[in-house]
Amino acid sequence: MKKTLVLGASENPQRYAFLAMNSLKKHGHAVEAIGLRPGMVNGIPIQTGKPELNDIDTVTLYVGPTRQPEMYNYIVGLKPRRVIFNPGTENAEFEELLNKSGIETEEACTLVLLNTGQFE
Repeated sequence: MKKTLVLGASENPQRYAFLAMNSLKKHGHAVEAIGLRPGMVNGIPIQTGKPELNDIDTVTLYVGPTRQPEMYNYIVGLKPRRVIFNPGTENAEFEELLNKSGIETEEACTLVLLNTGQFE
């Protein structure tokens, strides 16, 4: 199964990133997670900083546009197939940079995509 990176991961069960990590795992996806604080969600370790990751197919963003610029180069360097901008994370500047780097972008909700069978 293709690997998904949840960026903005949280141990808080009321956060959408937390719900997405659980849903991705439930649907059989391999999950990596990066958050502000280390932790664990359903057996998935939350890493901090900019760890070296390989074979990331999809990055799903749960980080607002004001905090994204510091991650631009890191995310482009991961060479994912696509980046999903969840509601509240939309960023035209970053989407343009990703598209110019050959990375697909999608403004969508990861939870909805998973629950409707559209998360490929």
